[in-house]
Amino acid sequence: LTGCFKSKEKKAPGKSGHRFFKNVGLNFKTPKEAIDGNYVDKKCPFTGNVSIRGRILTGVVKSSKMMRTIIVRRDYLHFIPKYARYEKRHTNIPAHVSPCFRVRDGD
Repeated sequence: LTGCFKSKEKKAPGKSGHRFFKNVGLNFKTPKEAIDGNYVDKKCPFTGNVSIRGRILTGVVKSSKMMRTIIVRRDYLHFIPKYARYEKRHTNIPAHVSPCFRVRDGD
């Protein structure tokens, strides 16, 4: 009875040479660093246990000084009804960035 479950044994990714990665969809290609790299990040959408949900936001990277976290600046226009004009506003959003991405300020 001990030999019947041999195929169900799991090996550690580093020892067998295989690395877990997945296709997250939404026309995002899996980076080579996620496939061939050796980092461990449980919040990585390609190698971790997290799914991409909701809206995809765009902005400019303002700061990348924190470990695996960046600050994204989003510029938008806010309408003022009294003057029937728009004013510029911005917000800074912290976001997790996986080590498989090479991100610099200004991107």
